[in-house]
Amino acid sequence: MTSFLRSDRSRPVAVWLFIVAALVVAMVAVGGATRLTGSGLSITEWRPVTGAIPPLNEADWASEFAKYRQIPQYKLLNQGMSLAEFKSIYWWEWIHRFLGRLVGAVFLIPFVYFLARRQIPKRLIPRCIVLFALGGLQGAIGWWMVASGLADRVSVAPERLAVHLGLAFALFAALIWTALDAWTGAARQTLPSPWGRAAAVLLGLISVQILLGALVAGNQAGFVYNDWPLMNGRLVPDDYFTGDLWRTIAHNQGAVQLHHRIGGYVLFVVALVMAWRAVRTHYLSPEAKQLALWVAAAVVAQAVLGVVTLMAVAPLGLALAHQLMAALVLGLAVGFAWRVRRV
Repeated sequence: MTSFLRSDRSRPVAVWLFIVAALVVAMVAVGGATRLTGSGLSITEWRPVTGAIPPLNEADWASEFAKYRQIPQYKLLNQGMSLAEFKSIYWWEWIHRFLGRLVGAVFLIPFVYFLARRQIPKRLIPRCIVLFALGGLQGAIGWWMVASGLADRVSVAPERLAVHLGLAFALFAALIWTALDAWTGAARQTLPSPWGRAAAVLLGLISVQILLGALVAGNQAGFVYNDWPLMNGRLVPDDYFTGDLWRTIAHNQGAVQLHHRIGGYVLFVVALVMAWRAVRTHYLSPEAKQLALWVAAAVVAQAVLGVVTLMAVAPLGLALAHQLMAALVLGLAVGFAWRVRRV
C-alpha cells in the first residue's frame, strides 16, 4: 500500500514539532513570570523525578518552607514571609519546572512513536536527537542558574540567566526550522545567496538582543533609568563603567540597559532596511518578501513595547508581553531565513 507521506517529509511530524515549539514559548513566559514575581529560588533542590510531585500536606509544605528560610533571599529580602506567601511563589517555580518536564514528555513520546512507524524523514532523525539532548541540557542549565542564587546572592546570576534564556530561544528556533523542513520536505535547491547571509545576520542580531535583554532582566535594570530616549537626562548613565569590564558588561544596571537600547536601535534599522530591500528585489519569492515585512513590523512593535514597558517601570503584564514578542520576532526571522535559502 502506498504511503500518504512522502519519504522526505511528514506533516504530522511538523505539527508535533510546532506544538513542542509552542510549549517552549509557554515555558519561557512562565519563566519570565517566575523571575518577575521573585519565585525562582523558592524550590531549593533539583529533583528531576520526585520533584514532579508538589507538597501534598502541611508537613510537606513546612519542610519546603524550612529549606527556603535557609537561603539569603529569605533572610535578606523576605524575612517574616508567611507560609501562604511562600506557597504563592512556590507554585510559580513548580509550574515552570513542570512545564519543562511536560516539554520533555511531549517531545520524547511522539518521537519514539514516529520513529517506530518510520514517519520521521531520515535526514531529520539526527537533528531530533540533538534537539532532545539540548532540552535535557536546558534542564541542567536551569538548575545551574538557580544554584547561583542559593548561597551568596539573593537572585540568580544574570549571566547564567542569559545562558538559560538564550538556550531556550535557540531550541525554539531550531524546532521551528526543523518543523518547516518536515512540513515541506527537502529543498529542490539550496541557494548560497547574499540574502541567506543577510538573514543570518538578522538572526544573529536578534539573538544578541535577546541575550542583552536577559542581562537587563537578571540585573532588574528595567526598574531604573525609566526615561527615554535619555537615561536620567544623559545619553550615557553616570555609573556606566564600574572600573571592572566584566561587572560593567554583565552586572551594571545602567550599562546593561544602555547596551540593550543600542541593540534595539541597530536591530530596528537593520530590519527596516532589509524589508525595504526585500520588496524592491526581483530575486526573492513573494512569500519571502511578505516574511521580511512581517519581521520588520514585529521589530517595530517590539521596540515600541520595550519603550512603553521601560517607562511604565516593567509591570508584569507588559514585561511578559515584551518577552513573548521576542519569541514572535525570532520565529518570523527564522521563517524568513529558512525561506530565502529555498527555491
